[in-house]
Amino acid sequence: MSAEQFLALISALSLAILTPGPAIIATVQTAFAHGRSRALPYALGLATGASLWCLFALAGLAVLFRLHPALFSALKIFGGLYLLWFAWGLWRASTGPLPDAAGGATKGFWGGIALNLSNPKPALFYASLILSVFPEPMQISRQALIYLVCLATELFWYALVAVLMSTGGMRSRYFAAKFWIDRTAGVAMALLGLLLIVNL
Repeated sequence: MSAEQFLALISALSLAILTPGPAIIATVQTAFAHGRSRALPYALGLATGASLWCLFALAGLAVLFRLHPALFSALKIFGGLYLLWFAWGLWRASTGPLPDAAGGATKGFWGGIALNLSNPKPALFYASLILSVFPEPMQISRQALIYLVCLATELFWYALVAVLMSTGGMRSRYFAAKFWIDRTAGVAMALLGLLLIVNL
């Protein structure tokens, strides 16, 4: 495997991670609302959940989705409903008091995994990306190396966003506009959920 292949993999994956989607919106909102102690475990959960789709793609789940489109559609509907439920929680939280920033670190990690596993699209993204960058047949050792590179990339970006968005300056801006930020994040998450369901 060449350095160019890994650079292409990391670059494409980084762009996909930082494109506004459910996971990044959730990371930013959690960092604003709860601070670093809650946002960082949540971000690590999101990264871990996203990397599992890479693992599934390497194991051939994307091929299964192509062979059985109904399975993919069912997972998309489930994922869309989960995102709508998540959006409703953000909408309701916009008028409530701020929760304890120190609580729920473990729940945050597993919640991050659940959110990223609710959207099956990354499985196809990972499958397409890996096949385009590494078109040759791969042994398990090469697949393991690709997975570790993807996991490291996911962890880096999600952790960086969580840390930067939970700084004092960023959080003070959030406190001043909590209602509108939470409502905007809720609407964005709901739209993403609806798009996931509608675009079958």
